[in-house]
Formats: sequence, C-alpha cells, structure tokens
Amino acid sequence: MSIPHHSTLAEGSPLRLGGLSAGTPERLYPYEPVGSEGLTMRVTRKRIISTGIVLGVLVIGGSAWAVMGGSSSDIDSARLATVERGDVAKSVVATGRIEPISKVEIKSKANGIVKEIHVEVGDRVTVGQILAELDKDNLAARLREARAALAGAQANVAAAEAEYEKNKVEAEGPDVPFARRNLERAEKLYKDKLVPQQTLDDTRSALELAVNRQQAAKVQLGVAQARMAQARASVAAAQAAVERAEEELTNATIRAPIDGMVLARPIELGSPVSSILNLGANATLVMVLGDISKVYVKGNVDEADIGMVRLDQPARIKVETFRDKAFEGKVTQISPMGTDKDNVISFEVKVSIDNGSGELLANMTTNAEIILEEHKQTLVIPEAAIIYDTKRNASVDLYLPGAKNQRERRPIKVGVSNGTKTQVLSGLSEGQRVVLQ
Repeated sequence: MSIPHHSTLAEGSPLRLGGLSAGTPERLYPYEPVGSEGLTMRVTRKRIISTGIVLGVLVIGGSAWAVMGGSSSDIDSARLATVERGDVAKSVVATGRIEPISKVEIKSKANGIVKEIHVEVGDRVTVGQILAELDKDNLAARLREARAALAGAQANVAAAEAEYEKNKVEAEGPDVPFARRNLERAEKLYKDKLVPQQTLDDTRSALELAVNRQQAAKVQLGVAQARMAQARASVAAAQAAVERAEEELTNATIRAPIDGMVLARPIELGSPVSSILNLGANATLVMVLGDISKVYVKGNVDEADIGMVRLDQPARIKVETFRDKAFEGKVTQISPMGTDKDNVISFEVKVSIDNGSGELLANMTTNAEIILEEHKQTLVIPEAAIIYDTKRNASVDLYLPGAKNQRERRPIKVGVSNGTKTQVLSGLSEGQRVVLQ
C-alpha cells in the first residue's frame, strides 16, 4: 500500500480511521489520513452543518416574530384612535324622577257622592276652574235647616230683648214716687184727724208693694239681660251653622287651586268622598294637579362627590323616552344632611329644569348629569389609550409606521376626563394616532 508523499506517516504515528484512532472499537470509518487535505474536508463539513443550524434558527425565529406581531401591518386599525378636538366635561350623576315644581293633592272639604266630573287626566286647568261636583241635595237641605234655626234664634233674641225692656222699666219703679207722695199726704191727713188709720195703713202698704215690685224688677232685669245674651249667642251659633252649611254647599263644587295639569284622577262618577275636615290625611284623594312647565329632579349624590357640587351649576338631564335629547337644568338645592342606606352616605340634590315644551312628564326616570368642569373644542383621546405609571404620570403609545414596532412611548399631560374621553393638555397634536391598550 502506497501513501502519498504529502501524507507520509512517521514511524510509530497512529493511523486515523474517519477521525478516530485506529484502535477505536465502536465503529469503522474509511481510512482518512491526518493531513492538510483531510483537515480541509472536516472544516468544510462543520461549516455546512453550522450554516444549516443558523438558517433553521432564523426561519423559526422569523416565523415566531411574525406570529407575535412584529410586522407594522399587524397593528389592527381597530386599536388605533385619532387625536381630535371635542367637548369633554367632568360630572357627577344624580338619578331620580321628574317631579313638578308645584304639585297639589286635591281633597274635598265636603262629604258627598261625586255627581259630575269636568276634567280628564292630562287636561290643563286654571285657578278657579271647576274640576268636579258632589251631590248637593243633602247639603242644600242642611242649609235650609240651618237657616230655619237661625230664624228661631233671632226670634228668641227679640223676645228676650222685649222682656229685658219690660224689666228695665219696672226696675225704675215709676209708681214708687207716687206711692210715697200718697203716704206723705195720708200721714198729714191722719195727723189732722181727717182720715182714719186704715187709710194710712193702706197707703203705706201700697208704697211697700211698689218698692218690692221695683226690687223684683231689678233682679229680673239681670235675668232678662242674661237671657238676651243667651239668645244672641244662639243667633251667632245658628249664623255659624248657616255659614258652615253654605260653605259645605260651596265646597261641593271642587275647583282648581293652581294653574297646571291634571296628573291623576282616582275618582269616578258615583264615588263616595270623605271630607278632609273629618278624616284629615285619610280623606278621599280627588285629583292631583301639577305645574309641569317647571319640573325638577330630586336625586342622590355620593358623599365622595358632593363637595364638588355647587348651587346654580349646570346640568344635563336625559330620560329614556328621549335618548338622543338632553334637557338643560341647574342645581337649585343641596341637602345639608346626608342619608345612610346600606352603609352608603348620600346627599339629596335638586336640579330644576325649564319644561316649557311639556315634553318631560311627572315620574319619568331620569339621570341628571351635574357638570363640575367643562372644556369645549379641546384635544381629546380615548381613556383606553392612556398608560399610567405608579406615580400617575400619563403616557401613550404614539403610532409611527417607520419606528420600531411601529409605536413610540410618548409622555403626555392630561386634564379633565369623563371616564371615556380625556383631555390632552400637552404632548400630542391633532390628527396623530395612538394605540389603544
């Protein structure tokens, strides 16, 4: 076996079989001398293997990067928002119901049965307009009875006055002076022996009788005066009864005490009506009137927000019936005392609304958005685009197609937020686009 001269082996040098010592028992490889040509073949093989591994890693990594969104085209347009100008306001919401500023529950002052009803629910009424009438037959009879009693009382007064005048005359004793003069004359005649003793005694008796009648008349005068006062009191009572019967008859005609609208009418023809004078708050409710040209919302504001609410602050009112329309109002009352419900303290706030159109109806459920601070035509972005750090510093990911990952973290300064949109004071310009988080 001949060996090339460039691969001459020195004496005692080991032979290499496929890069292994000749004595290696595991596997047999073709004979490969250890020389410059053999070394070149092994280096080339290693380079090919290494290059294949690198290419494989690059292919796998590139696929993973593409899947994970490394390409600029992978930012979904739905996740992009444009910096634009708009209105934003900070507010608190008070939920309640629409109530008329003026609302009156109509209850009758007279007892009776409903005979006529002149209005329906929803009708507008004016002060003094007749709403309903009760059956007046019984009330008219009571009035006639009261007037008859008054006439009798007045007759008693006349009799008492006549009796008083009679006793007054008798109390003056007009026959006493005459009887006294007769006695004096009889005493002179008796002294001159011109009349007997009997004549003198008769004359004296006549004077005593006249004086006694005078004394009795004086006593009767006081009695007659008391009877006259009593009769006059009876007349006053009878007169009051007449006036009460007249008032009851008048009250049987139920009239509107205010200008407004009929909000409720629970009575019907033939319904019995009890007087508020007899039963008070338990009397029959005839109608409910309200002036809905001006209404209000009475809602509750959490104690965490009540400190920011002030009188005359503007408010926007929305109801389910008019979802696309907002009514304007303002805060007119803030309760000074909170109420505790389920360990939550809230304060009652009254928001008045001008309802000249009459679109808002009583008892509509509504949300009154009380505007604490408002900015118009200012830069705004969605709240979802803002990133806050632990110190509440704000920043956004600005969309830049040419930048790494097509975004750049940009610090901004924010202002008022309504929970959906946030005012941008600095750091962005109108028309730029940001990535929603």
